[in-house]
Amino acid sequence: MKRGICILTAFALAAGLAGCQSRAGETRAAAAEGRTLADTEAVQKAREEARKEGTETAEAGTEETGTAGNPASNGILVALDPGHQAPEVDMSGTEPNAPGSQEMKTQATGGTTGSYSGIGEYELNLDIARMVRDELEARGYEVVMTREDNQTAISNAQRAQLANEAGADIAVRIHANGSENPSASGALALIPSAENPWVGNLYEPSAYLAECILNSYCQATGFANQGIQTNDTMTGINWSQIPVVILEMGFMTNQNDDLRMADPQFRTQMVQGIVNGIEAYFL
Repeated sequence: MKRGICILTAFALAAGLAGCQSRAGETRAAAAEGRTLADTEAVQKAREEARKEGTETAEAGTEETGTAGNPASNGILVALDPGHQAPEVDMSGTEPNAPGSQEMKTQATGGTTGSYSGIGEYELNLDIARMVRDELEARGYEVVMTREDNQTAISNAQRAQLANEAGADIAVRIHANGSENPSASGALALIPSAENPWVGNLYEPSAYLAECILNSYCQATGFANQGIQTNDTMTGINWSQIPVVILEMGFMTNQNDDLRMADPQFRTQMVQGIVNGIEAYFL
């Protein structure tokens, strides 16, 4: 992927974790053999009262937390776009690079592959996006995914339109990088420039979003922070109507980056960094 101009430098950002706990009570009823009819009726009445009490408690919990055991929605909708899809999905058609643009680009590309892990970028992107979704929802965010599997045929413009039409507050596009230079490593972010003829108005909020996520991500993972770059050739950015960022999580052509991103425990750190960065943006 071609590099643009680095526009911001990193500084440390961290966001605390939030959680919810739910409590439930248990009601027990027992009766001895040979109980009288009155005893039986009393037990049944007690059970009915216990069920009623439990229902009222559950309803109260729903009012406070949205659904029993889940945190209340904070009213923020995040669009997650796991880049690419399985190579057997034909995305060779073309579409305008931006609304009204005469330049036509391929609907989507296949992405890269881990030089050492053998994992396809499309697989890595979806796995991380799913984990990010689950963590965001656990913290009270609502999430819309541009794809839930690797066989979905959806173009880059359609991904942006899906996020726009869903009313998302931000769009976070999950990608991984590749380079002919195997020593290239670290994470970077891509956003539109202020001079972008279609979405230049999104530059400032996108820059801040990228800053929050990239700094938090690099802090959590220890990956080198390669900075924020502007790029006005990305269809998925040019069709966006909301702050948008592409997070290039690491280089799949670098042994250290590739094998670490393939490690399940390390992926947890990756996800925490991304989610903490999203939270920092909304603070």
